[in-house]
Amino acid sequence: MDETSIGWWGVPLAIFAGAIRISTPFLFVSLGEMVTEKSGRINLGLEGTLIMGAMSAYGIAYLTGSPWLGVLVAGLVGTIFGMLHAGICSLPKVNDIAVGIALMLFGTGLAFYLGKPLVQPQAPNLPSFNFGWWSDLQQVQSALKINALFIIGVVLAPVFLWALRNTRWGLILRIVGDSSDAARAMGYSPLAVRLVATAFGGFMAGVGGSFLSLYYPGSWNEGLSSGQGITAVALVIFARWNPMNCLWASLLFGGASALGPALQSVGVTQGYYLFNAAPYVLTLLILILSSSSHRHIAGAPGELSVTR
Repeated sequence: MDETSIGWWGVPLAIFAGAIRISTPFLFVSLGEMVTEKSGRINLGLEGTLIMGAMSAYGIAYLTGSPWLGVLVAGLVGTIFGMLHAGICSLPKVNDIAVGIALMLFGTGLAFYLGKPLVQPQAPNLPSFNFGWWSDLQQVQSALKINALFIIGVVLAPVFLWALRNTRWGLILRIVGDSSDAARAMGYSPLAVRLVATAFGGFMAGVGGSFLSLYYPGSWNEGLSSGQGITAVALVIFARWNPMNCLWASLLFGGASALGPALQSVGVTQGYYLFNAAPYVLTLLILILSSSSHRHIAGAPGELSVTR
């Protein structure tokens, strides 16, 4: 059966499938960055963390034959980068945005250097669940083949929302993010809380990177990431630091990214590159709509420098 056999019905189907696949790294990175920013710190180095996670996951999966071990190692590598970011930012008169950009460049360069031997080898991919078993159409089966990491991310979003509102750690995180002075008065160390939050954000970014190399596109090369890490920061602002909104925003961005290939699959080639630019236009619109010189952004942590 050829690719256009179901006609224009293939467009929403392809957008749905693309939204799920492409949104997965955005979902993990944005959830982790949401936790980091809730503590009052922004980490712009997530692009480097994402790529380091992708490289380390692919290398470990290739050497051990276990993709899940690769995911774990990617998370640990991300944790190290998060702790490095937090440690440097704890020094006097250090700007967290400048540190993030420096670590983004460092992580990207280090991953490309260490990952050169991994360009040719083939590592095992992460498993997926075939929710399209009921259909005889190959397109439907392919669209409903959902990776395990996406399901984990969907589960984590409401869990994070509940934890932020109903647990002691969530309360501490919000207090530190809203007022360092109030946190100190209550006996909490803002630097310690931000260290843990930034390390956790790095862990999530590393796991998000493992999806790129171990499932979609499922290989390691220097063009693997196209700004997912830095875009996720914009998604967090657009989501108003709400985990469930991070899920919807990631799916929206994933769907926009899938628009061009979906239209091309039914023969629409005019304006193909313009459609491929849709996610980046969407990012600009998100930043414009989220900006304001007259009011504080709803839901923004009081200590977050980019919202002041």
